Amino acid sequence: MLCFFGHSNLKLTSYMKYSIIFKALFLAATLVFISSCKDDPQRHLELGEWYAKKGLVEEAILEFKEVTRLYPVSLNNLNREDYQSLSKAHYNLSLMYTKKGWWDYALKEAEKCFQLQPTKENFDLLDIIKQRSELENSES
Repeated sequence: MLCFFGHSNLKLTSYMKYSIIFKALFLAATLVFISSCKDDPQRHLELGEWYAKKGLVEEAILEFKEVTRLYPVSLNNLNREDYQSLSKAHYNLSLMYTKKGWWDYALKEAEKCFQLQPTKENFDLLDIIKQRSELENSES
């Protein structure tokens, strides 16, 4: 089959050219940012928060889970900043799980968050999720 494109069809408008360039630059910047996250929990936390702000829940969950994976199982050697980052990752995971309707997972993450940092904010989150989880379980 012979395809013929007229001369006018081959021209790209300047808007289309800049749109393609912008998309390519955005993709390149995203790839550089992601590759720089390799073993840095703080970078994964920041990327997860960015995804969450953009409404990309699944991607945010993956990044927050990566933060929890990168920290050691034994918390004895963590400094204060690491505790805060890990707690924040669990806090954000619990929020993302609530957006998916996964109340049992959200409750587990909220409990971990509160265990790491027993603050009023973390307690309030735990309490709200616990109530909602009990409500969900009683309805089913």
